[in-house]
Amino acid sequence: MGYYVKVEKGVNIYIEDINPSADKTILFIHGWPANHQMFEYQFNQLPALGYRCIGLDLRGFGKSSNPWESYSYNRMADDIRVIIDTLQLENITLLGHSMGGAVAIRYMSRYNGHQVDKLALAGAAAPMFTMQPDFPYGTPITVVNELISDTYNDRPKMVQDFGNLFFHRHLSESFQHWFQNLCLTASGHATAQCLETLRDEDLRSDLTHIHTPTLILHGKWDLICPYELGELMYVQIQNSMLVPFEYSGHGLFYEEKEKFNEELARFIG
Repeated sequence: MGYYVKVEKGVNIYIEDINPSADKTILFIHGWPANHQMFEYQFNQLPALGYRCIGLDLRGFGKSSNPWESYSYNRMADDIRVIIDTLQLENITLLGHSMGGAVAIRYMSRYNGHQVDKLALAGAAAPMFTMQPDFPYGTPITVVNELISDTYNDRPKMVQDFGNLFFHRHLSESFQHWFQNLCLTASGHATAQCLETLRDEDLRSDLTHIHTPTLILHGKWDLICPYELGELMYVQIQNSMLVPFEYSGHGLFYEEKEKFNEELARFIG
């Protein structure tokens, strides 16, 4: 079942709601530059285990509205709050991948984990996405700036090159085309704006405000958000558990989809 939720004037967020009568709810926040369809292989299995799976397209991505501005973590966390309240969700598991993980972390800090019973972070772009003088991890700022420039000059090639870094395992050519097309449904401007957010935002102080049980899933071969980021989150988030994915890069939700689904279901209970 698909529908829209209005989060502010002129901005509607697309929602896919699967198995809405189930007792336990998982709200999925996708990563950059994809949309909720990246979780297809979770939506295929988890509802059969008794979970309500809600996927959303962040502003600027998928079927959601493409405003010209307002792509900060705060604004996207505000969107999540409106969605949770509009749908009257309670005691949910909030799952975020990559940039979606960063948005989930900001939501937990900004709203004190409102209605979130458990948090799952998959290849999250945190504590920071980019290297800083006091943070020698993540992606060099120059690389992100090149991605921004490439987005405005040849976005299809940028997406193709990014996709080549995204997965560690060999993928069929058909899957590669599917994933690239998924990313190209985004607004080009939103794609670049969110790169600026990834480049500039700092979530280090947010981590200490997370008090709900947290599952950290991270690929050992992740070239986008290196495994060290998962280890840092594990140290800084109370009551957290780190599960390494030995055969995955950034695309652990697909590369080890069976393990991903099993670990998530075990965590939620």
